[in-house]
Formats: sequence, C-alpha cells, structure tokens
Amino acid sequence: MEKVDHIGIAVKSIENSLPYYTETLGLSLIHIEDVPSEKVRVAFIDSGNVKLELLQPMDETSTIHTFIEKKGEGIHHVAFGVSNIQERLDELKEKGVRLIQETPKIGAGGAQVAFIHPKASGGVLYELCDKSGGAK
Repeated sequence: MEKVDHIGIAVKSIENSLPYYTETLGLSLIHIEDVPSEKVRVAFIDSGNVKLELLQPMDETSTIHTFIEKKGEGIHHVAFGVSNIQERLDELKEKGVRLIQETPKIGAGGAQVAFIHPKASGGVLYELCDKSGGAK
C-alpha cells in the first residue's frame, strides 16, 4: 500500500451534502461523475493530502443505498493507492485475506479498484485503487 488515496463517505444526496464540505469547511470540489458499474454518483473533494469521495446511490439496488439504510450516512471505506493492483490482490489472497473482488474492475476516474472484505480487516472496508493506467 503506497498511501491513503481517498476516504469514501456515503451520502443520500451529493447536492445536499456538498455545501458542508465546500462552504462550511472551505474545501474545493474536484469533480463529480457517475459510476454506472457501481450504481453511484461520486463527488471528489480536495482536502489536502487525502481526497474525500462522496458516494450517492443512483438507485435502491446500489450497495451504497443498502449501506445507508443499515448504518446511515458516514464513512464507507478507506482507499489505498497501489500500483500493480492484480499483484497486490494475489499477494493478499496468498496470505489468506478475504477479498470481495479477486480481480480489479473499473471505478471512478477510470482507476482499477478492488475491495478487501471488512471481515478480514477488523470491520473496515478497504479499497485498493490503482491509477497507474492514466486514471484521474
């Protein structure tokens, strides 16, 4: 793991949540995009050394919708920046770490992403995020 890339925060509405981050906290919005494969709309916010990623469900089948229904809005995951994501996943699997995805998929900004199961990491959902392919 090279660094913490971003912290994912589940929200019901980016439109309603964004003013807190931009106006109240004075942080800058980087961009907003839809990630249809994950059924989420995301807003990336520059908070200095780590980005914040607001995650809004696009519909009721989104895992973010399910998360909010069960736990409410709040921190959803911590993403580590990595290179050679498939190698990292293979290493973790060899160590017996339970993974949600054994192969990466395309996430926000075109990054390759995969998640470590929270039961393998003390209840914290970790994402591996590889932007070495030119992703934002």
